[in-house]
Amino acid sequence: MSHEINRRKLLRTTAAIGGLAAVGGLAPRAAARPDYPPAYPFPVPTIFHSPPLAKFVDEMIRPPVRSGVGELSITARSGRARMHRDLPSVPSFGYSDMPYLGATIDGRVGEPTTFRYRNELLRHPFAADIDTTLHGVSESYRDRPPNSLHLHGAVTAPDSDGNPERLLLPRVGTAVHHYPNRQEAGHLWYHDHAMGITRSNVYAGLAGNFLLRDDHDTGDASNRVGLPYGDHEIPLILQEKIFTAAGHMSIRSTPVVPQGRWEGGAVGDVGMINGTVWPKITVDRGLYRFRILNAGSYSVWTLHLSDATPMWVIGNEGGLLDAPVEVRSFRIAPGERYDVLVDFSRLRPGDTVDLCNSEDPPLQAAMLGEVRMPVFGRFVASARSGFRGPVPSRLRGRPGLPDALPPIARAGSVRNVTVSQPYALRLPPAIMSLNNLRYSDPQLEMPRQGTTEIWNIINITPDPHPIHIHLVTFRILGRRPLRTVEYQAAHPQPAIGVRWAPAPDRFYGGRSRGPAPWEAGWKDTVRTDGGTVTQVVVRFPTAEELGFDPDATFPADPLAGTLDTTGSRAPSAPPATTETPSAPSAPTRDDPAATHPAPDHSMHDGMHHAAGPHMHPTTLQGYVWHCHILDHEDHDMMLRYRVRA
Repeated sequence: MSHEINRRKLLRTTAAIGGLAAVGGLAPRAAARPDYPPAYPFPVPTIFHSPPLAKFVDEMIRPPVRSGVGELSITARSGRARMHRDLPSVPSFGYSDMPYLGATIDGRVGEPTTFRYRNELLRHPFAADIDTTLHGVSESYRDRPPNSLHLHGAVTAPDSDGNPERLLLPRVGTAVHHYPNRQEAGHLWYHDHAMGITRSNVYAGLAGNFLLRDDHDTGDASNRVGLPYGDHEIPLILQEKIFTAAGHMSIRSTPVVPQGRWEGGAVGDVGMINGTVWPKITVDRGLYRFRILNAGSYSVWTLHLSDATPMWVIGNEGGLLDAPVEVRSFRIAPGERYDVLVDFSRLRPGDTVDLCNSEDPPLQAAMLGEVRMPVFGRFVASARSGFRGPVPSRLRGRPGLPDALPPIARAGSVRNVTVSQPYALRLPPAIMSLNNLRYSDPQLEMPRQGTTEIWNIINITPDPHPIHIHLVTFRILGRRPLRTVEYQAAHPQPAIGVRWAPAPDRFYGGRSRGPAPWEAGWKDTVRTDGGTVTQVVVRFPTAEELGFDPDATFPADPLAGTLDTTGSRAPSAPPATTETPSAPSAPTRDDPAATHPAPDHSMHDGMHHAAGPHMHPTTLQGYVWHCHILDHEDHDMMLRYRVRA
């Protein structure tokens, strides 16, 4: 019977533990304190706990920087990483010469990057935890973990996008990925995207930063924006983890879910930056630029500094804002990136400031006994004077600066999509779903090239879900509360596999709130809060604008094609699409915020894809959109979509 209990199912039966947390027995402290007492005064039997680890004793590691101009080799390798002085070296994954995570790659707008990618992975560190009941996952993945390299935020042809079904097996050849870099400067990141095991591979270490530069934001002393550079620009890869008593990384969070079965996601009890547990970061006394990435698997964090020092958010995933936004805190969901300035010039040598999180876990996780992970690392001021330039007053829209952000575009149609968590009599009983569909279901979203749409992302769950749409960037129009009970009562959710995305118009519970000032720029991942409709405005570019056909078919085998110069097969050019389904053109509206454009739910039967959960197609087409809580993406909160001509 215990094998039929899923972690999410159990959440409904652990109200007593949730009640104890609510009255303070297990609750995290109301505010961060310098000593950070243990979150758990006694072990909670429904969750796993890391062993006690001293904070701020190891210096943070800065990943090496590699040029992304031209061609470079990237290899996924097995290694051993030591993440804290009191932990042993443990099995891990990393890119190229790093045992964990990957180098920071500096690309340049308009200068293409080519990744020559190899998979040299050995037995998976989480081999016993891999769930072979998930879509496409094989027993062989335990010893030969496949990869699919995705450059998150890149505008790239579908055969180089890291399609989750385009799998590169270990030690079989070199896959070639082409990135034209014909997009704005911004903060991208590369990570694994293999079907059904994305969380396992990323948690083991397969993630790294890719910073795209231009003539304004050069990353060196010539930058026209006046931003810190060199040693005073630091990428921060934030993660949370659980470690076993033996010091190994644990992808499991609760003994309730049997080993080898999928979980719905979990809060870690240990904070990490750039692969080091609770590091100290020695900083000069001056202005710093931090390129912050939430590379965690589950949690949304509200980041702040322990002494309430102001921060200035200067950019989102797709580039700079018009002007810095002064904040005391900001929220960052998995997959999101924020560009942040912090001024340490007021500190004296030896003074410290901590990077903290004040956001509690979602209710369902709290009911299981999970609590807030309160801190990531500690900044320690050195005696050196640092970058003394001021916080810029403008980042765009003045001579010598990039053009100002355009107004949010007008949309010609609305597309309703849903985020839900259906239950059924199956193992596991819960599934994370978009549009009430599984990944293998044939219904696809089919926006037209050259059109602009509002996507109503209707989240009927109580939890936040960060939604990432491949290929495109978008702008947030707003978030509006939804009366979810009435919405579902009026439109009963059918069995999984039937598309379900009713219009929310009659069930709003209040006015729409626009994006926070610090998230008003170009985004590729958006936090959709529980019980809300998040509206984003997205334009789907044309093949002419892109320089490639976004609807081209391509072989599922990443090595299909002719031999490259090393003797490995390289992908051949994908064939042009020979058949495009017709659909009515979208209506034109003057003001998407004030009017209600007609919904467009055009879909297709999913040609070129196999429907079976363990069948692998030979030809692929299009992109994906998904939740960036990686457990959710794996099962099954990810769908395919096509950008048709």
